[in-house]
Amino acid sequence: MTADAISARRLAFIELAVGYLLILIVIWAPRTTQRPFYIAAVLWIALVMLYSRESATKLGFDIPPRRSLWIIPAALGLAAAAVAVAAALHTLNLPSTPALFIQRYWGYAIWACVQQFLLQDFFLLRLTRTLPTKAAAAVAAALLFSLAHIPNPILVPITLLWGLATCLLFLRYRNLYSIAIAHAILGITVALTIPGPVDHNMRVGLGYLTYHHHHLSQNPHTVSTNACVTAEAPTLRSARHALP
Repeated sequence: MTADAISARRLAFIELAVGYLLILIVIWAPRTTQRPFYIAAVLWIALVMLYSRESATKLGFDIPPRRSLWIIPAALGLAAAAVAVAAALHTLNLPSTPALFIQRYWGYAIWACVQQFLLQDFFLLRLTRTLPTKAAAAVAAALLFSLAHIPNPILVPITLLWGLATCLLFLRYRNLYSIAIAHAILGITVALTIPGPVDHNMRVGLGYLTYHHHHLSQNPHTVSTNACVTAEAPTLRSARHALP
């Protein structure tokens, strides 16, 4: 390995490690101290991405290949199955109108796209430079993604499987669009089908540990990014599903 290659690998590791550390601090910091670390994480990732000057093709922003478009209908199929099961178990919480659905979940849909950008374009690409094989990079990225959702017992296994699947799909197709849309579909499905008290409104880190459910009340649905920064999404649980 040449000196330039060693230097590039070292730089990729530093970029990744600092970004991940800042994200973990945000996840586990009290709300009163989160903001400066959140800003630092956003600025660090933005500067690293600008400095790296990756091509649109490498980032998955080219016109998506037709052979990758099956990902979206596959996600819709999984979502439909989950909704059917939740309806049978009486845990389904569908908004009463399409307008209310959009109002509640448009923010999360955007956030899901940001999550996939961070997982694939920030973490995975740097791991491919620091690890010997692309398969190892995909596994490592999935583990980082999953570990950042500790201690949520629902999201940890889901994000491990989803992270690995999307990393492998991205390495094969280089298409961020289909993966991001699928994430939005499946993430919203989790919010619709799993009662808030069960997954603590999809919170992670300190937010999960400090979650308190108020009887028969509507609570903000806090979701996490795959880069593991928590954010308030405009989603609410219905009071009639307040108890599992």
